[in-house]
Amino acid sequence: MGEKMKQEQKSIHDILPVELIHIILLRVPAKHLASLRCVSKLWYSLISDPHFAELHFHHSPASSNALIFIPKGSVACLVYLDALFSDDNDASSQVKEVCLPLKKEPPSHLAVLGSCRGFVLLHGHPEFLVLWNPLTGSSRRISYSDIDSRSEYNGFRLPYSPQLYGFGYDASRDDYLVVVAWSQWERQDHFDCLSLRTNSWIYLDTALPKPLRVFAHQPCGLFLNGAIHWLVFPDKASVAIFIFDLKERAFSTIYAPEQLPCSYSYPNLALLGGCLALYYHNDDSYSTDI
Repeated sequence: MGEKMKQEQKSIHDILPVELIHIILLRVPAKHLASLRCVSKLWYSLISDPHFAELHFHHSPASSNALIFIPKGSVACLVYLDALFSDDNDASSQVKEVCLPLKKEPPSHLAVLGSCRGFVLLHGHPEFLVLWNPLTGSSRRISYSDIDSRSEYNGFRLPYSPQLYGFGYDASRDDYLVVVAWSQWERQDHFDCLSLRTNSWIYLDTALPKPLRVFAHQPCGLFLNGAIHWLVFPDKASVAIFIFDLKERAFSTIYAPEQLPCSYSYPNLALLGGCLALYYHNDDSYSTDI
């Protein structure tokens, strides 16, 4: 009887090796990882490891589409779109609360700048960025004081000071990049790139469009197919998309597919179903066309 009791008291850690538990966790759907961190100290350590998020992206059976909201407080809310439009009425599968990183910092000072492959780029005050995976809880603080020291502004601050910025992944170098384009008062343009692999800012000697201020309408770029995209307005009569290829470290431009009537407002750029989408508000019909 005593031996039987001892066998019944064995935990999963006594039965399965850590390597096998790690492999199983890599194949768990992303939306369940936050709750699994609470199972044990070992599982918390495995899921919170900075390298786990990247491995999970490659091994998980399917990606989860989610929107993130940061209301006032110490938590963020993830709204899973797949569950929201399914027949499942369980609210816990549609919305999940996760703790914000950097608990010592006032949560109200954290703002979302972009997202890529499960990582969210946050901005904190003053002059630092936070790379955060809301599902695993791992985070990394990044300073951009190097740009601030070279700027003639009275305190360079993202997302307000630059003319454009973006966040993406360079598969050829297995590197996440943050890019920032900004101008000095004397109209000298700068283009800086942060490599998260080397943890260093570098200045890219790349030709930028003139004037750089054409990006003021929508300075945050969208990452798709290895490149960051911005909506630009070369003149009052045309709309274009400015593209920065993260592998080639070069810019290109494509123009909007057609000229729209005057009844349309300025367009915006979005990602829908793995494609770039332009959407406009039609002032005549009070509708939005995509």
